[in-house]
Amino acid sequence: MSTPTHILGYPRIGDKRQTKFALERYWKGKQDKQATLEALQAVFTTNIQDQIDAGLSIVTTGDFAHYDLVLSQAVAFGIQPPRFEGAETLDTFDRQFYFARGRDHTGKYEDKAAWQMTKWFDTNYHYLVPELEAEQSFDNVDFTQIFKQVADAQALLEKNGKQDTPLKVVLVGPVSFLYLASSKAEDKLSHLDKLLPVYADLLNQLGEKGVQWVQMDEPILSLDLEGKWQQAFERAYNGLQQTPPELIVASYFDTLGNNCHLACNLPVSGVHIDVTRTNKPKQYITQVIDHLPSHKTLSIGVVDGRSVWTTDQTKVQELLAGAYERLQDRLWVGTGSSLLHLPVDLASEDVPSELQGKLAFAKQKLKEVVICGQLATGDVKADANATDIKLTPYNDDAQVRQGAFSERYAKQQDKLNLPLFPTTTIGSFPQTSEIRKARSQWNKDELSDADYKTAMQAEIKRAVEEQEKLGIDVFVHGEAERTDMVEYFAQYMDGFWLSKNGWVQSYGTRCVRPPIVVGDISRPNAMTVEWIKYAQDLTDKPMKGMLTGPVTILNWSFAPSDAETRDILRLQIAEAINQEVGDLQDAGISIIQIDEPAFREGLPLKQADQPHYWSEAVKSFKHSASCANEDTQIHTHMCYSSFHDCLNHISDMDADVITIETSRSGLQLLDAFKNDGYHNAIGPGVYDIHSPRTPDSSNMQVVIDEAQKYIPVERLWVNPDCGLKTRNWEETISALQNMVEMTKKVREVYAS
Repeated sequence: MSTPTHILGYPRIGDKRQTKFALERYWKGKQDKQATLEALQAVFTTNIQDQIDAGLSIVTTGDFAHYDLVLSQAVAFGIQPPRFEGAETLDTFDRQFYFARGRDHTGKYEDKAAWQMTKWFDTNYHYLVPELEAEQSFDNVDFTQIFKQVADAQALLEKNGKQDTPLKVVLVGPVSFLYLASSKAEDKLSHLDKLLPVYADLLNQLGEKGVQWVQMDEPILSLDLEGKWQQAFERAYNGLQQTPPELIVASYFDTLGNNCHLACNLPVSGVHIDVTRTNKPKQYITQVIDHLPSHKTLSIGVVDGRSVWTTDQTKVQELLAGAYERLQDRLWVGTGSSLLHLPVDLASEDVPSELQGKLAFAKQKLKEVVICGQLATGDVKADANATDIKLTPYNDDAQVRQGAFSERYAKQQDKLNLPLFPTTTIGSFPQTSEIRKARSQWNKDELSDADYKTAMQAEIKRAVEEQEKLGIDVFVHGEAERTDMVEYFAQYMDGFWLSKNGWVQSYGTRCVRPPIVVGDISRPNAMTVEWIKYAQDLTDKPMKGMLTGPVTILNWSFAPSDAETRDILRLQIAEAINQEVGDLQDAGISIIQIDEPAFREGLPLKQADQPHYWSEAVKSFKHSASCANEDTQIHTHMCYSSFHDCLNHISDMDADVITIETSRSGLQLLDAFKNDGYHNAIGPGVYDIHSPRTPDSSNMQVVIDEAQKYIPVERLWVNPDCGLKTRNWEETISALQNMVEMTKKVREVYAS
């Protein structure tokens, strides 16, 4: 008999992004709720059926969130910020979208500021941050969506004659839920005593419905936790140990570290660990088994939930054979983390011959988990299919640009002659249906290269003309020719392979298609110069050259996870971007933006590993701009991360201007700049582009009024908090009109 096998979660977008398209049609009023729910149900059914067909011995459900799992759970717990008064009359399906988007598409309630969105640990997935009042109650609970997933999964198991297969429900555990939330209380843990009865009630009802296992996701166990949070785990799970389903506490993305003894001795039936993110997996497994009481289950995640490469079966068999020898029937085998972070299915891809048999997307990983369960007991022999990427380290030392910021900024102002509070946008303008149609036709060879170029130039011209009408000070070309800020550059660099349908959820219905690193990275030719030069020739205003930085390109690609390999790749990409900076500069472009929204995202979870990452990330960014002249202004952009612990590293990047997200976080990000100071120029985002609501100019001015308390007005810029590709032109123009109107007012106020 093979070892029990399971996964921690599965992609919920559908193999053809069915979830995305169904929800967006629903929000636009082009599809009713029933049709939308049916489309989502079809994806859910496929997800469960895929697990059954793969032969997993435990089927996982509860993770099928319509927007985000943390959001879904917060709504189920009755969390509702006061500004959304009346939203409790909406069902949980519509309420979650109101909180996430700031707009009630049913039309009953007015637009409000959406919930804050931030990165899920060191991934490119974004979760919605629950907002807790100081005296938060959890009275208006509604577990309907969770129970429906359970009933539907059970029905599918019965239909397949698998009614005896154990069902496992995924929940975000209580301690991680509070840790990841925001709260007006002085101590977030003050909510724990009120929250635990809600979990207990939910678990009891799940037990009554025949659920055998509940996977309590506690990813913060992979962090270096303060003592009070470690104590909270004991308190929480002591309070839940009498509930009917057996509990397995899951950690992932790193080792348990100093939390190993704590996690192993919680009053639960099992513990899950992720061994795919450590370079010493054998020692880690041994450490955990040594701490694990003899009656508990250990689930070992050996199939990487964040890698598209096939699993090294020889390595896995060695790891699991030793574990099985000690654990016997107490061993489970699974994915390291949820498969949410992978594309759905490789079957629709035209994989080049040199990569055949080396790649596995989420559906293929299901089979890998089953095989790994058989490897543990020796039921099958390992397939020697390990894949190594051979890289050539960048031989030259990383370079830095010349001149101190104060000297550079003075020269840049002499050259550019910009007004107080210069206005700009982050880079992209709406990706219209016309753009998508032209690109689709071009990709299918239904549109010639010349006709495609003409179509994109027409869109660029429109973007320039709209900026002229609005009175923007520093223009962008709008990025009509780009599908994605990473994918675009990867297609023009050697060393990447691009899938056709390898979509991964970033947030809500926003999906990205991460490139796959297959070898040394280099830039054969210029990637952006022709488009930017065309745009600059249409106007006398400064036109920003738009590039994506090396840290973000690497973090938003599928690349090896070990630090040594990533250091090599990051610097190779930095050199490619630096060459592009030089070409843009030679073409007469005076402002170049090197976006790094993922600058903090790749930060290791363990503090001991962080100094090396910061050093390498800063080094690569500085190298990417090292050829810039002193009078060439270098911008960078960051969003949806916490900057409180990395402001000194952002300062070390030494970009002339940084634009950051502030509007959705309730100005919290400005606190970092207030407390530690920032000596270069900064553009705090004055409105949230991810919400369809358009704030008026007075709302935008709040950001500038607050920012000028900490940043001299001579170093303040005005901009949205992110690119505008997901908005339509009507929303874009309306919001930018308000932004320009506000800027005129603040110039009058602060001119003196």
